[in-house]
Amino acid sequence: MPVLQRPEAEARAQLLHVDHYEIALDLTHGDEEFASRTTVHFTARTAGDTFVEIRPAALHTATLDGHPLDPTTLDDNRLPLTGLTPGPHELRLDATMRYSRTGEGMHRFTDPADGESYVYTQLFMDDVQRVFGAFDQPDLKATFALTVTAPPTWTVLANGRTEQLPDGTWRTATTPRISTYLVAVAGGPWHSVRTEHAGLPFGIHCRASLAPHLDADAEEILDLTRRCYDRYHQIFQEPYPFDSYDQAFVPEFNAGAMENPGLVTFRDEFVFRSAVTDTERQTRGMVIAHEMAHMWFGDLVTLQWWDDIWLNESFAEYMGYQVLSEATRFTDTWTDFAIARKGWGYDADQRPSTHPVAPAPQDVPDTASALLNFDGISYAKGASALRQLVAWMGEKDFLAGINDHFARHRFGNATLADFIDSLARSTDRDVHAWAERWLRTTGVDTLTPAVAEEPGTWHLDIAHTGNRPHRIAVGAYDPDPGHPDRLALRDRFDVDIPADGHPTRHTFPQAAPALVVLNDGDLTYAKVRFDAASWETAARALSGLPDPLTRAVVWNAARDLVRDGELPPTAYLDAARTHLPHETDLAIVQGVLSFARTQIADRYLPSPTPSTPHAPGDPRTARHTALTTLTALSRDLLRRTEGPGHGPEAGLRLTAVRAFIDSATGPESLQEWLHDGSVPGGPDLDHELRWRILGRLATLGAAPIDELDAAIAAELARDQSATGQEGAARCRAALPDPAAKQAAWEALFTTDEESALSNYLFTATAAGFWAPEQQDLLRPYVARYFAEVPALAARRGPALAKAAGRYAFPAVLVEDATLRHGERCLAEGDPTPALRRTLDDQLDDLRRALKVLAGNAS
Repeated sequence: MPVLQRPEAEARAQLLHVDHYEIALDLTHGDEEFASRTTVHFTARTAGDTFVEIRPAALHTATLDGHPLDPTTLDDNRLPLTGLTPGPHELRLDATMRYSRTGEGMHRFTDPADGESYVYTQLFMDDVQRVFGAFDQPDLKATFALTVTAPPTWTVLANGRTEQLPDGTWRTATTPRISTYLVAVAGGPWHSVRTEHAGLPFGIHCRASLAPHLDADAEEILDLTRRCYDRYHQIFQEPYPFDSYDQAFVPEFNAGAMENPGLVTFRDEFVFRSAVTDTERQTRGMVIAHEMAHMWFGDLVTLQWWDDIWLNESFAEYMGYQVLSEATRFTDTWTDFAIARKGWGYDADQRPSTHPVAPAPQDVPDTASALLNFDGISYAKGASALRQLVAWMGEKDFLAGINDHFARHRFGNATLADFIDSLARSTDRDVHAWAERWLRTTGVDTLTPAVAEEPGTWHLDIAHTGNRPHRIAVGAYDPDPGHPDRLALRDRFDVDIPADGHPTRHTFPQAAPALVVLNDGDLTYAKVRFDAASWETAARALSGLPDPLTRAVVWNAARDLVRDGELPPTAYLDAARTHLPHETDLAIVQGVLSFARTQIADRYLPSPTPSTPHAPGDPRTARHTALTTLTALSRDLLRRTEGPGHGPEAGLRLTAVRAFIDSATGPESLQEWLHDGSVPGGPDLDHELRWRILGRLATLGAAPIDELDAAIAAELARDQSATGQEGAARCRAALPDPAAKQAAWEALFTTDEESALSNYLFTATAAGFWAPEQQDLLRPYVARYFAEVPALAARRGPALAKAAGRYAFPAVLVEDATLRHGERCLAEGDPTPALRRTLDDQLDDLRRALKVLAGNAS
C-alpha cells in the first residue's frame, strides 16, 4: 500500500481546506464486511489535482460535485481527484469495507462466552481508510457527523453524544474540528454504567460477559475519572472541549488505550476478571489520566505532522503520572514510572534505532516511518525530559506556557517550534537552547560520582558523559544510629550539571557519607553510577533507604550495570534475594522480579539443555540456580504475607505467587495448588492463576502430553471466555512435544486468511511457543522464523508485524546462530518497516545478551 509522503501531505494541505464529513455505516451485512458511504465537503484554494484515500473491498460509486468518477482509477488506496477548480466541492464515495481481525480499522470480535459480537474503530495513523474515505492527514481537520445502522440489540458509541432514531439507526452529534485519525465508533450489546459530572454525561462500557467485573470496579473507575477531570480543569485554562466523556473497554485492542475525543477506547484487560495488585490498579488509573490529557494534548491541539508525536505522547505520559499522583490516592506513581516504565526509554535510546524525542522533519518522511517512533523514546524518555524541564524552569512557568499553547492553537495544529515559542513567552530561561539539547539529540547521558575525603571535609566530583544539561538532586545517606540495617538522609542538595561534560566539584563539611545517590528523586533522564564505597553500602542496605523513589533509582542503576556488563547478573539476583523480602513498595518488587526472571534468568545466564550433560559447578547450571533463587525469594515473600486476609500486603502475596509459578523448576507444588484450587494460606486460584500454573506445567512437561492436553481442555471448559481461549493457545504452544510445536507454528504462520489467528491469539500462541527449557526442541525453528516472518508481516500488516517481531522472535535462543540468521533476514529478507524496526531492536538486545553471557562465563 502506498504510504503518505510528507511532501504530498504538505501540498494537499496547501490546496485544500476540508470542512465537513458525513459518514454512513451499515454494520448489518454479516461478519466479514460492512457498508460505508462518505460525503466530504471541502474547498480548493486553487486549481489543481489531488487524491482521497480509501481501502475498500469494493468501491461501488464515486462522484465529485455530482459527476461520476471511474472507480477503476482507484490505485490501491488512492482515488485521483483531477481538475479541481477553486471553490467548494462535494465528494461522495459508496463502498464495501472489510472488518479487521488485527485491531486496525473496524475490528470485529465475537465473544466466545456468549456469542455476542462487537465492533470498534482504531483509525490511528492511516487506518481510517479501512472504514471510510478521507483526506487522511492530521492537519486537514474537519467536523464529522455519522449515522450508523446496527443490529437492533446494539448500542452505538461515538465521539459525541448518540441517539437512536425511530427507524433504528443511530445518529451522532457533530464533532468540533478534529483530525481524521481521531474519529471513533463502537457498536455492540455494551454493558454501560452512566453518570454525569460537571454537567457532562460520563459513561463506561464493556462487553456483556464482563459486566459483573466492570460493575465491581465502576465506582473506582468513575471516581478516578472525575478526580482527573477536575484536576485538569484546575491547571488548564481551556475547558474540556467535547460534549461527553465515554470510556469503552474493547476486546483485542493493540495498544493500552486510544485518545479518541469523547470516546476513549481501552484494552479490556483493564476490566479485571481476576485478582490484581494495587500497582495494577494504579496503572489503570494512569492510563485513564494519560488518555484524558490527550483531550488537550493531541485532540484540541494536534500535531501538524508525525515528527511531533511527542507533543501528544510525551505530554500525556508526563501529565498522566503527575495528575494521578496529585488528584488520587495513588501518590507514588513516579516510583512506578521509574521502575517499570523508564527502562523502556533507556533501552530504546541505546539501540541503533534510537531517534530524538523530536526528530528532524526529514527523518519522518512518511507515515510508515512515523509509526515506528511510537516507542519508549516518545513515551518514557519524552515524559522524563518534561519532568526535567519542569524541575529546570519551574512548574508555574511550565503551566503558563502550556495554557498559552492551548489558547493560540485550539482546534488547530501545532509544531515543536510553536510549543517552544509558547514556553519562551512564559519564562526568562533559554528554552530554545534546552530543546535543542534535550529534544533534538539521542542517547543516554551517564553521571558518575567520585568521592574524596579530607579531615572535616568531603568532595564530590560528578563526571558527565553526554551533551545535555541536568538539574538533579544529590542524596547523602548515613546508617541510621538506631537501626543499623537502615539508612538516614543526611542531606539532599540541588546540583546543576552543565551540558559541556566538564566534571563539577562540590565540597561539604563533615566526613563523607556512606552512600551518595545522584539523581535522587529521579528528576532527570540519565544513567547513574556509584563510587565504590556507595555501591558497597547500597548492596548491603538498599532496602533501608527511606524513600521508595530513591530505592527505584538505585535498582535502575543496578539494572543498567547488568545490561552494560559492569555488574554480574548473579550480583543483581543476590541483591534481590537480600532486599526484596523487606521491600515495602509493590511496584519495586514487581519491577525487580520481572527483570530478574525475564532478562537475567532467561537471557543473561546460561541455560542447560537435555542433550548437554553438566557437572556440578558447570556454568550451564546458572539458569537453574537463578530460578531456584527466585522461588526461594517468592517463598520468603509468601511467609511474610501469611495471615487472615493478608491485609494491605495482599498484592505482595499475589506477586509472590505469580513469581513462584513462573520460576518453578519442578511441578510438585504447582500440581498440589491446582488440585486443591488454592495456595496454602491463600489466595484461591482464579482463572488467571490456574492458566498461569497450567502454562508452567506444560512448559516443564510435568506429565505425559495427552494428560496435559486433557487438562488444558478441561480448564478451557471451565473458562470459556476469550481470555480462556488465549490461555489454552498459550499452554498448547508451550507443550514440549514436536507435534504441538508444529501445530502452533502452522497456526502462527498460516497463509489461509480465514483461519489466521486474531492479534491476541497470535500473541498468546507466540508467547507459549518459545521456552528456555526447550531449546533443543526449538532450535530448528530459528531459521524457519527468519525465513517466514517477512512474508507474514507483509501479508497481515503493521500490527501483526510488530507482534511477530516482539512475541514470536526466538529471544530465548541467545546464540550466535540466532544473530546470524537475523542479520541475514535484515539484509536479504526485505522485511516491512514495522518488522524491520522490531527485528533491529531484538537483534541489538540479543547482541547485548551475548556480551553479558560472555562476560559472565569469563
